[in-house]
Amino acid sequence: MSTSEAPQPYTIIEPLSGPLSGDATVPGDKSISHRAVLFAAMAEGTSHLSGVLDSEDVRASIRAVEALGASVLLDRQADGTLAGTVTGWGQQGPAQPDAPIDCGNSGTTARLLMGIVAPWDIRVTITGDASLQKRPMRRIVAPLAKMGCDFEPETPEHLPITVCGSRALRAIDYASPMASAQLKTAVLLAGVFADGTTEVREPAPSRNHTELMLPEFNVPTTAGTRVATVDGPAEMLASDVVVPGDPSSAAFVAAAALLRPGSSVTIQNVSLNPARIGFVRTLERMGADIRESYGGHEGKEPRGTIAVNYTPVLRGCEIPSQHIASVIDEIPVLALVAAHARGITVFHEVGELRVKESDRLAAIIEGLGKLGVDAWEEGDDLFIEGNPNLTVPEGLRFESHGDHRLAMTWALVGACGRVPVEVADFTCVAVSYPDFLADLKGLVK
Repeated sequence: MSTSEAPQPYTIIEPLSGPLSGDATVPGDKSISHRAVLFAAMAEGTSHLSGVLDSEDVRASIRAVEALGASVLLDRQADGTLAGTVTGWGQQGPAQPDAPIDCGNSGTTARLLMGIVAPWDIRVTITGDASLQKRPMRRIVAPLAKMGCDFEPETPEHLPITVCGSRALRAIDYASPMASAQLKTAVLLAGVFADGTTEVREPAPSRNHTELMLPEFNVPTTAGTRVATVDGPAEMLASDVVVPGDPSSAAFVAAAALLRPGSSVTIQNVSLNPARIGFVRTLERMGADIRESYGGHEGKEPRGTIAVNYTPVLRGCEIPSQHIASVIDEIPVLALVAAHARGITVFHEVGELRVKESDRLAAIIEGLGKLGVDAWEEGDDLFIEGNPNLTVPEGLRFESHGDHRLAMTWALVGACGRVPVEVADFTCVAVSYPDFLADLKGLVK
């Protein structure tokens, strides 16, 4: 397997020279890393962070809080993670930045930042790269406007957006139209400094890292299955955070082990948050030899191991809409696994895929079509008719559309198969898993 030293339009992904075996680790959890940096910046005092993911997205959050007055001293460690301190602005509040804050490709940074600056008397213009400027932002603007925050333009749909904060925010009871951890978190962070109880209710469960982490920063919070509340105004105080491994990254290593004959891998120190390991439940329903083992907590976040073995016979299954939020980032790689299964796999209500870093729904159908696999959409449902005898044609080129999840998915076609494939703009994996190919190769003994 090889990548060019200089960026090239297409990267050649060679087949692995043998099965994967042994213990694996994956980078720090991206969602928890974002929140650790952002919450520490909001807090009074100096927080100590370790295990933080060193990726383009997380560095966007670091640059954002530095522009707002936080002091960040995070250094790269031998294992590739970031560790060090963040000294926050606390009760003084964030500083007025000198220029627009560029969030790069990070939707988490942009959306959470809106909630962070909303309760303060500053004007902050938030922008991002061309891809991020196409992603929907109205879902965040609407509840923050109800709380008393103003925006320019008044009803913006996309970045760039200027947030005109106010110290007079009011608490709200908000029924979210979608299950979105980013939306929920933005509202809760604004609610930390609003007078009263801010409540967010969701139609289905979403990631609950915010509800688990805020109490570590001295913020009274409640977390239910589909409801979260925060009582404000609260004083955020510094805390220490150890970030476990990212289950979304672990899903790609697990898929590689499932698809490469003879493989047996145990992924160590990974987050086992139930809202994040829906991919394990899905693979279990497909008949995969996969299991997780609890190994303790980092703060309130459960962590442990995920063991997975090559499974020659997989079967299609249905993933109901209420479970989609727990697998939304893993659907591309789960779709690739489904392409090798017997029967039809159905992902229900996955329209959100159209507004990710790319139109992932269309890209999945296009990519599987190159493999000779029938995949189609009906409304917001994705159907995949698997082929247990799937043979990868020679000379395939896959488009990543600059989307890290797609780039890693199509890379597995080459890495776990018998012929090389080419993947466009593969360097975009730096958004979440910069050493993905090197880690896979390191598991070949």
